[in-house]
Amino acid sequence: MKQRIILKLSGEALQGKSHSGIDQAVLYDYCLQIKEVADQGCEIGIVIGGGNIFRGLSGTESGIDRVKGDQMGMLATVINSLALESKLHKLGARAKVYTSTRMEPVGRLYNRDDVVADMANGIITILGGGTGNPFFTTDTAAALRGVETGASLLLKGTRVDGVYSADPEKVQGALRFDKISFEKVISDQLKVMDQTAFTMCRENKLPIVVFNINIHGNLKRVVNGEKCGTLITTF
Repeated sequence: MKQRIILKLSGEALQGKSHSGIDQAVLYDYCLQIKEVADQGCEIGIVIGGGNIFRGLSGTESGIDRVKGDQMGMLATVINSLALESKLHKLGARAKVYTSTRMEPVGRLYNRDDVVADMANGIITILGGGTGNPFFTTDTAAALRGVETGASLLLKGTRVDGVYSADPEKVQGALRFDKISFEKVISDQLKVMDQTAFTMCRENKLPIVVFNINIHGNLKRVVNGEKCGTLITTF
């Protein structure tokens, strides 16, 4: 079987150096990297956050009901999903948006069998709307979709080059791991992904690679098995 991956992207990364919105140069580079691995036969599902548009938790802090805030955040992920789809189409790739809640004609309602069939046919599937439920992050959505679709790897594209013992942007001398167990990231409460996502991947033996997607070519390196980022797995 061809390699099948779920790529988790940060919505906040799409804003580039701006405070919000979508940086077209960043969007172009991400889509170019995605098309490169799709062209070599990799089956791809993408889950993207919505933090560049709206974050549910920050909305709660300003007085918005948590459930409504999370729903607003889910809609923000769909906006980013449509941006990815549009740019991929312009690059000549085949891509399709699925949403966790019904919102045709914006995207098709998520159905595991339809998504797997599209992946097998070389269509890049973009899985918007999170899990469709409040109180769950897009990290958990990526883990869930990875397990559901039988992916061999969950890739978390970030702006850092792996998992550290502490936030390397805040703590000087933080230790970087080449490989780390699910047990350690959970027990040490490392903040690369949320605990629910880690637990789901551990229980279903879905390894995670955390890598810096802002360096062009890194996605292809990870997919091709080169050492790039941090591998999180069950030893």
